[in-house]
Amino acid sequence: MSRILAFISLLILGITGCQQAEKSISIELSELTILEIHNAYQNGTFSAEELTKAYLDRIAGFDGPINSITVINPDAITRAKELDQEFETTGKLRPLHGIPIIVKDNINTVGLPTTAGSIALKDFIPEENAPIISRLIDAGAIVLAKSNMAEWAFSPMHSESSTHGTTHNPYNLDFVPAGSSGGTGAAVAANFGTVGLGTDTGNSIRGPSSHNSLVGFRTTLGLISRTGIVPLYLRNDVVGPMCRTVEDATRVMEAMVGIDPKDQITQYSEGKTQTNYQQFLDKDGLKGARIGVLREISEEIDPEVKALFEQSLVDLQNLGATVIDPIAVPNFATLRQNQWCATFRKDLETFLEDFVKNDSIQTLEDIIRIGSNSQFALDRLEMMANNSGRWGLEEEVCGNAYEDPRRIAFREAIENVMDSLQLDAIVYPSWNFKPARIDHFQEEYRGDNNQIISPHTGQPAFTVPMGFTSGNLPAGIQFLGRMYAEPTLIKLAYAYEQGTMHRRPPILSSDKE
Repeated sequence: MSRILAFISLLILGITGCQQAEKSISIELSELTILEIHNAYQNGTFSAEELTKAYLDRIAGFDGPINSITVINPDAITRAKELDQEFETTGKLRPLHGIPIIVKDNINTVGLPTTAGSIALKDFIPEENAPIISRLIDAGAIVLAKSNMAEWAFSPMHSESSTHGTTHNPYNLDFVPAGSSGGTGAAVAANFGTVGLGTDTGNSIRGPSSHNSLVGFRTTLGLISRTGIVPLYLRNDVVGPMCRTVEDATRVMEAMVGIDPKDQITQYSEGKTQTNYQQFLDKDGLKGARIGVLREISEEIDPEVKALFEQSLVDLQNLGATVIDPIAVPNFATLRQNQWCATFRKDLETFLEDFVKNDSIQTLEDIIRIGSNSQFALDRLEMMANNSGRWGLEEEVCGNAYEDPRRIAFREAIENVMDSLQLDAIVYPSWNFKPARIDHFQEEYRGDNNQIISPHTGQPAFTVPMGFTSGNLPAGIQFLGRMYAEPTLIKLAYAYEQGTMHRRPPILSSDKE
């Protein structure tokens, strides 16, 4: 259904957009930032309508081999026209005025399917937006399209869904974009939209961002609402920006921050947030900073990734940071164990009751009965049906990051080391090995550092491009901070990005070539 909707939308937009083809072609979309777009609007270089059509033309021309987009928003151009009229009338731009955004297919968006890549939800069209989508729209964003994902967000390894198939890495089509937000990662990397949204239970913002030379923010648990998002393990889930620059990611994050009465964990953020995160975009942000290197999670590492990481440490020092290498977290190997809890059944069935409201789709057994085109997803569904509670310690109660003794102990051990060494952040490679080949993703999946710390401790962790290995395959460096230390991480990540400028766009092949 989503594939048909996408085809019809593109066909209609292709026909109606012919008159604008000359203007659309004149817009250089590659690596456009929010600031550059807003400058263009103010200078009259192009309009939101023209920009939206240009992105749609690019998707139509280049997404075929990548397979990142599931459905185009048929109201995107109408929304762009309304924003153009508003700007003409008021002379003012909202924070994300006229910025086309790619939204992962597990986030509720009015009028568009939210399938989580599954057959069971292929016809589910939400009646209301997730609160974060409402916030972004209020800030002026245009929901341009939905992106493919790993079915039910199960896989950190690859992005394959029953609704849209497999997404390929735009830097090298033989390789995975990681999962589960691989569609967003591939789409934003390929410049199919200005910015994107992913969700991260253990890996799924930072893994695809690392594999696609993007900036990915996994923010503090409690900073941003998760209401209206198909859950995996809600106790770990966050939603966040996946962008080509730290500045754009900061702007998107800033628009989403806020307490949501329907998402109780956001109550913990009261008094700990900022209204202006952009003030921390400091090119000299690494001067005087103290950075710790956690080697323990990278003892096995690809030589090329290791070389990039070692160079990143030199770069951090050259940019003014003091690097403490290595640091040790007492009992780290023990504290990291037994952190995962299987809450998929409870969380999913609550989502089905609150949002889907379909008598034939109420339980996990209903989902299994409806089935999947993916054996991987079917196996995971069966596993979820037969397991609950903490993996390995079923008798122990699972709690959120602010109440669970195991999670608190893990976080306190890390933050105590940070305090004792006066560290601003801890760094490590986002992924120790190169992306896996699509045809061999299960046996080649290894080195994923994203799942070890922040999903359990609740701490923020940002990945930033670190360079490329052979095969034109991107790699990322991760900055881990204290709870609600987004201002510090923004400062450090921005200074590193601006001092190294590793990101470069992929070279795309046309669908017609």
